[in-house]
Amino acid sequence: MNPTRRDLILQRWNVIQHDLLPDLRNELGALTPKLEKVIHTLEWVRIEEFVASSWCGEGRPPHERSWLANAFVAKSVLGLTTTRGLIERLTIDRALRRICGFSLCRKLPSESTFSRAFDEFAQTCLAERAHEAMIHEHLGDELIGHLSRDGTAIEARERPAKFKPSPVEPAKKRGRPRRGDVRPPAKESPIQRQRQQTLAQMIKDLPTACDRGTKCNAQGYKVSWNGYKLHLDTADCGVPISALLSSASMHDSRAAIPLSLISEQRVTNLYDVMDAAYCSFELHEHCRSLNHVPLIDHNPRGGEKEEFEPADAIRYNERTVAERSNARLKDEFGGNHLMVKGATKVMGHLMFGVLALSADQLMRLRQ
Repeated sequence: MNPTRRDLILQRWNVIQHDLLPDLRNELGALTPKLEKVIHTLEWVRIEEFVASSWCGEGRPPHERSWLANAFVAKSVLGLTTTRGLIERLTIDRALRRICGFSLCRKLPSESTFSRAFDEFAQTCLAERAHEAMIHEHLGDELIGHLSRDGTAIEARERPAKFKPSPVEPAKKRGRPRRGDVRPPAKESPIQRQRQQTLAQMIKDLPTACDRGTKCNAQGYKVSWNGYKLHLDTADCGVPISALLSSASMHDSRAAIPLSLISEQRVTNLYDVMDAAYCSFELHEHCRSLNHVPLIDHNPRGGEKEEFEPADAIRYNERTVAERSNARLKDEFGGNHLMVKGATKVMGHLMFGVLALSADQLMRLRQ
């Protein structure tokens, strides 16, 4: 099964390598491999097509927003940790400055201008829209074998939101109710409630405040962090298909249904691969309602563990692509260097990294 059009990927790669890069070398001189990677990424994501100009011709004209958007993509590709570091790199690196679109004879925008532009990009979901368009263009008409779903910890530099305890309910009386007494209905689980909601309602109900989270790592040890969780659906070719941000304390299973519906609008896949945190009857039924085959590791919950069939066990090994995507996003594309506060800005920062990671994975498919 070939999930991508390799001939088109090679065609775009050859155009950049043999037409665009030689012209830039003649203008700017030698280019480092990292700068060539920035050029390829910007050519793949084409984020300037999604930047809207808000100037109406009166007052002071704003700096070109497309140049600033290119700079933030370059920041993720180069692994720069702060906006101040990005500005310093643009100041001394004439090639990077020209690649992003800034004029060599004009002064760079100030740090506050970069910050206001980033806030605008986060509010308008610029990186999310560019990522969705890229997935539609390159994978929308292809058949994806497996979608691996997983959540990863995102550490933040902000105080967790104050916990508001729910009102104490009176204890239930044991035994049969008296004649005329009516017992309150049993609480509905979040997953059962999601199956009766629209996608917009599900996303609105997800908690996004910064708080404290705890989960078991790959070695079985419990780790805690202060911040958020990023939930990703990753194709078996390593390209992230969809992403959601939630509070660190939210259980991974609550993001499964909205993630699957977002991915369903973008690609066609056969298998939904998830670990034991997603083990529930409702999620199995939801996957089958989308005509997907659920491959969810069984959670014995104190009972006897059910093992996969031999063929399903081999397919379940595809889930390691989700762990590799999470690791690359954190180590190479800025996921470990979060310097902004608030769920909107945090999602904007992470989505620039997801956008760069997706372009990099698509470029790797040429090999």
